[in-house]
Amino acid sequence: MSGHDVIAEALRHERDLSRIEEELNDDDAVVVRKVAPGRSRYMTKPVVGAEPGELPPLEEESRSHLEGLVPAGRAAVQKLRRDGADADVDADERAALEAIVLLMARPAILVQDGRFFPAPQPWTEELEQHRSAIEDVLPRVGRIEVEGHPAIDWVGTGWLAAADVVMTNRHVAAEFARNDGRAWAFAPGVTGRVDYNEELSASQPRELRLTEVIGVHDTVDLALLRCASDGSAGVPQLDPLRIARDPAVRGGTKVYVVGYPAADSRRNDPEEMQRIFAGIYNVKRLQPGAVQSASETVVHDCSTLGGNSGSCLLDLETSMVIGLHFGGRYLQGNQAVPLWRLADDPLLQRAGVEFS
Repeated sequence: MSGHDVIAEALRHERDLSRIEEELNDDDAVVVRKVAPGRSRYMTKPVVGAEPGELPPLEEESRSHLEGLVPAGRAAVQKLRRDGADADVDADERAALEAIVLLMARPAILVQDGRFFPAPQPWTEELEQHRSAIEDVLPRVGRIEVEGHPAIDWVGTGWLAAADVVMTNRHVAAEFARNDGRAWAFAPGVTGRVDYNEELSASQPRELRLTEVIGVHDTVDLALLRCASDGSAGVPQLDPLRIARDPAVRGGTKVYVVGYPAADSRRNDPEEMQRIFAGIYNVKRLQPGAVQSASETVVHDCSTLGGNSGSCLLDLETSMVIGLHFGGRYLQGNQAVPLWRLADDPLLQRAGVEFS
């Protein structure tokens, strides 16, 4: 992202800058503990002695690097609040804006044992207020995994849209399914499952077998998959997520995404991703943000990456699904299918997907 883009993005969160400035006035080490939970590599074992929601430690190198950026971030915010778009922000201050300030404005929050970690300001109070409803959503969002694929072992995110129906993107399904001209089906030799427990340090999967490609939409990036509904492999019977039939969606509506961001150096700067995601990818995260516009697609600014394809986009006030995330670039705008426009769609109706 160019220096101009970083400043413009920070100013777009101008309402939050005063609270962010307050947070940055803490001791540098305290700021890092609040804005950058996680370690510089994926942990395959639980954190010894950690309670659900407790933050695992950053490795010393990553902590020192982020602490070194705090003074420049503090100076950049002060300049932005005083001078706006005309602020004279140097290269170090732009880097700090990207690594710390924007991370606070649009965090990607880890999930462990079905609970999301404490959020940085300015999200702390707002997400805590809705914690119960958000954590009711979390177990209904899973990672779509495949066996028999020549190159990959998981392909994206899916979520429970009806009793035994997982919704994801068409381009996700196309990684493991084929259309023979009559119908979609799993590619020869490939099987799939959805694991609802791919969270930080999770040791036990909660998997359901994918049994059928119900259908792939002709005009929007959406696919529906049938999954085993017997509650096997430790998966309890759960009601599907509620999908809004007539949501009040406009620019500024607070939303969140739940999904599985994956590292992708082809679309994002690796150094930038290391700072923001601390090297922890492929596990469930809560990613709050806001709608930028809503017309043919819903444009939002949640901090998503490639593995978020197929994630649900939910209204923060109601925790009802309003969109199906299908693409974008980190901090440059993301797009979601406006699902309320499909309330009477034949494919969704045949699959038993209901709106309320």
